[in-house]
Amino acid sequence: MGVLLPLGARVFVAGHRGLVGSAIVRRLEADGYRVVVRGRDELDLRDARATHEFLEEAAPDAVVLAAATVGGIMANSRYPVDFLEDNLRIQLSVITGSHATGVHRLLFLGSSCIYPKLAEQPISEDSLLTGPLEPTNQPYAIAKIAGIEQVNAYRCQYGRAYISAMPTNLYGPGDNFDLENSHVLPALIRRFHDAREAGQPEVVLWGSGTPRREFLHVDDLAEACVVLLRTYDEDGPINVGSGTDLTIRELGETVAAVVGYEGNISFDPARPDGTPRKLMDGSRIRELGWAPRIGLRDGIAATYKWWLEAGRPTGKSAASARR
Repeated sequence: MGVLLPLGARVFVAGHRGLVGSAIVRRLEADGYRVVVRGRDELDLRDARATHEFLEEAAPDAVVLAAATVGGIMANSRYPVDFLEDNLRIQLSVITGSHATGVHRLLFLGSSCIYPKLAEQPISEDSLLTGPLEPTNQPYAIAKIAGIEQVNAYRCQYGRAYISAMPTNLYGPGDNFDLENSHVLPALIRRFHDAREAGQPEVVLWGSGTPRREFLHVDDLAEACVVLLRTYDEDGPINVGSGTDLTIRELGETVAAVVGYEGNISFDPARPDGTPRKLMDGSRIRELGWAPRIGLRDGIAATYKWWLEAGRPTGKSAASARR
């Protein structure tokens, strides 16, 4: 198979200020691509007409759809309408607009939460739509599943080289550290840091501590995205994960050690656990020659260092920022 996105091509990265989008921009520019971006203050991707006009004027060779309204269990529970409707509108605007303006190459980024709550582990791409979703993030998952189906529809009906990638839990520089809306890993970094600074003898974490989660540094994902853009052109989603997981208790202990918190760690089983386990089967992308390079502890340490040096930003999600 030839290269589907040659070096020097113009790539519009939707969501370039977020955790994922910023990492993809860094990687694309380092590899010699010309990156096109627009901030939320310049272009509301939920606005189909404005998005179409922008794509027509910018005329990118490819689009990476990394823009989304995202958050953890608390944010998903509080703002289900936002997580469903914002993501549907963004996806419809960008994917439909890309086709209408002649963009032949597009990468849509989803999430491992698209798979059934009790999917067989490790989760293969064939598990999609084979069982009930995890209720705590179902609106977001349904929106992402709709994006996958939209991509497949454009492949089928119009022969577009549009593809979908499903990353596992991501972390790294640019993450969201707002305690009400962040995912588990940045929330733990901030909570243990604050507890250490305040001299708190104990940190109580949500749930039982037994669910298992897989984590991937966002720079590893960015490398995977470039590999996919250059070489991959198949129907359906392709998983991108590290291939290993650990319990939330083990994750908490690792973060505490990196941050330097020496107090007690306990758990509140009255709080939701979410999906019992989410480990991705990454065999398909491994066949393309990609493999993660950044170990979890090293990645957490680098993320913590970035957060401190950046002035401890919270990075509130779109759902909370509008309120």
